Amino acid sequence: MPGDRPKLFEILDDRFRADRCHAGDSRLETLYDGCRWAEGPVYVPAGRYAVWSDIPNDRLLRWDETTGAVGVFRSSAGYPNGNTLDREGRLITCEQGNRRVTRTEHDGSITVIADRFQGKRLNSPNDAAVRSDGSIWFSDPDFGIATDYEGHRAESEIGARNVYRVDPVSGGVRLVADGFSGPNGLVFSPDESRLYVSDSGANHIRVFDVREDGTLSDGEVFTECRIGNFDNIRFDDGGRLWAAALSGGVHCYAPDSTLLARLLVPDTVANIRFGGARRNRLFVTADTALCSLVMSVTGTPALPTSRPRVPTLPTGTVDEQP
Repeated sequence: MPGDRPKLFEILDDRFRADRCHAGDSRLETLYDGCRWAEGPVYVPAGRYAVWSDIPNDRLLRWDETTGAVGVFRSSAGYPNGNTLDREGRLITCEQGNRRVTRTEHDGSITVIADRFQGKRLNSPNDAAVRSDGSIWFSDPDFGIATDYEGHRAESEIGARNVYRVDPVSGGVRLVADGFSGPNGLVFSPDESRLYVSDSGANHIRVFDVREDGTLSDGEVFTECRIGNFDNIRFDDGGRLWAAALSGGVHCYAPDSTLLARLLVPDTVANIRFGGARRNRLFVTADTALCSLVMSVTGTPALPTSRPRVPTLPTGTVDEQP
């Protein structure tokens, strides 16, 4: 009976109700359940499918929107975590086990985008974001080298947990932000003027102004997590920031950092991503499952693709100094 369904949203601010952000599906739909630890969903509009990571099983999975079928997209995938698309629709993957960021070309071949900084191996790239100029930004905590569960146990060569930018022309890897305990999800504001980075170790989200030359300001804390622990983050087209908060569900923040509501997910939420034909389907990786919710809010649109074609980047061997 509908009246017996558990509450889906905990609404904490009337703006969430006034904007009818809650007026979508009344329950999460489970699309697949059978992972060890699900992460990194991304929706591919050209094929109407979603790809996500099953990290401990070392594979990428694929869900077909038209049929509901699920299959293996790639097995022995480098213990993948975060995934995104570049401006040509190619898959960008953070491979924790291989300690690198890669691009899957349209013919299925793999190009290494970054694997080193100043000659030292990266820790274990976690999440990536692509700016409209073709630059690729990624977080590099040590989750994949801490144990053998999500990668391969190893010592950090860099000795720090940072955020980096890969130049779209030279392929140079530049350090753009440091001082993190565990940099995790990252996302640009809809106008790309700011970069938001969740720090799972400090359990807050930091925000940086993006300068014309691709460097960042010193940054400040946007919000702290009071329930759960922050993982990745996404914007809707109303300027609200949605944050996966592990045992705390999914948090929705106003642009002024007020917590508006929580999406109450019974399982541990690692990652979220807006997708679907109208960008109003929220994909949620929750513990062992890929779930979704068709919502009344819409994710931010893909930015224009009229920039010059991005060349194939050199394997991560070129370093830029901040």
